[in-house]
Amino acid sequence: MDEVNAVEQKATRTGSKIADPAAKKAAQRADAEAAVMAKIAGMPAPYVAMGERVHALILRSAPALQPRVWYGMPGYQKDGKTVCFFRADKKWMTFGFTQDASLTVDEGAPHQLIASAWYFTALDDATEAMLSGLVRKVASGASA
Repeated sequence: MDEVNAVEQKATRTGSKIADPAAKKAAQRADAEAAVMAKIAGMPAPYVAMGERVHALILRSAPALQPRVWYGMPGYQKDGKTVCFFRADKKWMTFGFTQDASLTVDEGAPHQLIASAWYFTALDDATEAMLSGLVRKVASGASA
């Protein structure tokens, strides 16, 4: 309780108010999303529209993921950890998962490789469907 009083007193001294936690979280999400949109707008011309579509696809497929800028790229976090990202490269766009995503070797695979990144040059229906499915699996905690 003393910590709460100290924070309230400091806020009063500095003239700021303690914001409603839900409003603060919404403002932080809006700021993070604006930063992600600025990164997308700064992509090379052929990739801006694709980046906007991938961003919308991720948020539509997994609304619980929080947008953020991660190593200078649009990233999306779950429980405070970035699980996926995308970026524009010279020849293609890259979509990938981080080490914090729930990834496992495919059942029955004769190897130990785990798919964690994909390259694409266009967004057709099949590509969007695959990306959407991958994002939903990682956001739900299932293995991708």
